[in-house]
Amino acid sequence: MQVKISPLRKLDIAIAALILAGGKGHRFGGPKLMADLGGQPLGLHCVRPVLALNLPLNFAVCGPGAPDYAARGFSCLGLAPADAPLSRSLALGIAAAQAAGAGAVLVALADMPLVPLAHFQHLIAQFDGAVIGTEAGGTAMPPAVFGQSLFGQLLTLEGDRGAGALLASAPRIALDPALALDVDTPEDLAEARRRLG
Repeated sequence: MQVKISPLRKLDIAIAALILAGGKGHRFGGPKLMADLGGQPLGLHCVRPVLALNLPLNFAVCGPGAPDYAARGFSCLGLAPADAPLSRSLALGIAAAQAAGAGAVLVALADMPLVPLAHFQHLIAQFDGAVIGTEAGGTAMPPAVFGQSLFGQLLTLEGDRGAGALLASAPRIALDPALALDVDTPEDLAEARRRLG
């Protein structure tokens, strides 16, 4: 269910940004987030648009192969154990944001390097306090914004499926599939280089 873009609404809650950067990179063959993409690590491409949102809280859940998000102003949360599933990364970040007083969390994936600032802005503009996600090629996915009413469910997710079930029936903002590339393999990285160029 795509939504029509309208002017930015002011919600009286603090929204935290959360970058998930704890992936193990098994399909890539190593720490993919440090792989070069356009002269900088793949995992840092999401930093500029996220910081440009000027949100009051910025968190990153980091695995052993993650770039230095702390040097860029993020509160870094170490994923333990290092091979914990995606649901653990998400729960760790949500718990930290909740403890810091956030009323909502914008979740972004470090291995989606091409998502533009405008898309993040549209998500926040259309967020009504509950949930809003992204749709690319008919598939619901992050980036997404989750309100406090869903924190309990996010904290109890299991496995590597993340919050997909919560986004399936949520309103969504369309994103060009070319910009929704999730880099999981060396071939994906080559495609990201092509699209970035």
